[in-house]
Amino acid sequence: MSHTDYVLVLYYSRHGKTAEMARLIAEGVERGGLQARLRTVPPVNSETREILPPVPEQGAVYCTEADLRGCSALILGSPTRFGNMAAPLKFFIDGTSSLWLDGSLIGKPAAVFTSTASLHGGQESTLLSMQLPLLHHGMLLLGLPYSEQALTDTRSGGTPYGASHHAGADGKQPISREEASLCRALGQRVAITSRQLLAGASHVQN
Repeated sequence: MSHTDYVLVLYYSRHGKTAEMARLIAEGVERGGLQARLRTVPPVNSETREILPPVPEQGAVYCTEADLRGCSALILGSPTRFGNMAAPLKFFIDGTSSLWLDGSLIGKPAAVFTSTASLHGGQESTLLSMQLPLLHHGMLLLGLPYSEQALTDTRSGGTPYGASHHAGADGKQPISREEASLCRALGQRVAITSRQLLAGASHVQN
């Protein structure tokens, strides 16, 4: 397996909770035996992309087409905006048509995660909204199976469609033990699945 094999954890975070989830998912990816590459996308305004430095002052660096093209798997995260993914992430994904045209993401594992202000504020619809473009890219969607006990025990976030967090109206509610467990489980599952696919592809080539 090449040292360049990595899982791209790509997210947009406004108040920090989605970014915190991304770091927990990255821990799971590493537990699953692959490198995690954390990347974010720049904010947008109503007219055009904001004028920003090429590298953010803090947090993950901005994602490039090369990051997407070279990944072994993708885990996509966004806060909820009216039951949908946030505009900056949608804006970025809308610009990936070149990857769609050459099929760069076909057959690669993918998963999604989200954070919401209210418990029933569209977590599942947001996760589903992020899955749609991944299906168009031909990716293999992974969720969370109920063999993860935290999925049954959780009293906050956590869905079979992907990891989620209930951040509260002020966005400051800490990630619960169950939510954190599911974040790590999602990352680990994607990494293990990706490794299996990579090993199978290597066996076929040999």
